[in-house]
Amino acid sequence: MRTLTIDVLNDKAMNLLKDLEQLEIIRVRRDKKITPTDSGNLIAKYKGAMKAQSMDEVDKQLEDLRNEWQ
Repeated sequence: MRTLTIDVLNDKAMNLLKDLEQLEIIRVRRDKKITPTDSGNLIAKYKGAMKAQSMDEVDKQLEDLRNEWQ
């Protein structure tokens, strides 16, 4: 068995694939749509998600987290 990734350019191709699947010649797996992630989009998505903190505040939060595990 081989696995192939195809791009369906026409709905008629989907119908043909469904027919082949019903004949048990192939198995169609519908994966989640894969979209390329653009680093610019990620920056825009998360920009402003964290507020600016002083190093003292960050150190205190880290120390508190570490103490929770003990």
